[in-house]
Amino acid sequence: MIDKYSPIPIYHQLEEYIRGQIENGTYPFDTTIPSERELAERFEISRMTVRQAINNLVNDGYLYREKGRGTFVNRRKVEQKLQAVTSFTEDMIERGLTPKNKLLTFHIIPANGKVASILNLQEHTPVYEIKRIRIADDSPIAIETTYLPANLIKGLSEEILNRSLYNYIENDLSLKISEATQEIEAASAKQQDTAHLQIEKGAPVLVISQTSILDDGTPFEYVKSIYRADRYKFVHKMKR
Repeated sequence: MIDKYSPIPIYHQLEEYIRGQIENGTYPFDTTIPSERELAERFEISRMTVRQAINNLVNDGYLYREKGRGTFVNRRKVEQKLQAVTSFTEDMIERGLTPKNKLLTFHIIPANGKVASILNLQEHTPVYEIKRIRIADDSPIAIETTYLPANLIKGLSEEILNRSLYNYIENDLSLKISEATQEIEAASAKQQDTAHLQIEKGAPVLVISQTSILDDGTPFEYVKSIYRADRYKFVHKMKR
């Protein structure tokens, strides 16, 4: 509860209270929290103090606002540790989440100059272009566009894509995945991505480009992903 005589600022105490209500399930995901007026009256504090606490929790990703509807509890962020080459499906299962894909496009195209250069191919060499919405526990996390050399990753199908691509590559094709390079940058969501990710235009996103390599040095995958910044975070452990 709120201790008005504590040296800890009241807004910070309210933040901790609301965060605790979220973590113990009193305020479930995607439900509204009490209004500013209700919280101010319950704790006998100013609405300005309440607003500061809520703003901080929105900025930290615990809450989100919908105009005209109220303030809602956000789903917890999905963590990805930058320590191993894993697939989205493997990451979600490891975290106890249910992964799903919504396939938008799946076809073979001639590689353009950029894709051919990244995959070390001749321009116009056939590549798979796969565009999917990545989903965790029925919530969209990312839009992912993947390019794979069609002459290397043979026999790919929609059924395989609905399972784990990496399992297929290693177990069915007997190819050994070695390493990957990622580039991560912050951006604002574009209009064409908002409906798929269920966010507003201009919302913060993470744009991740990844090139994956087999153990013989052959690049086999180029992926460009747009992640919701309010649902995903990367953790990297470093040693001195």
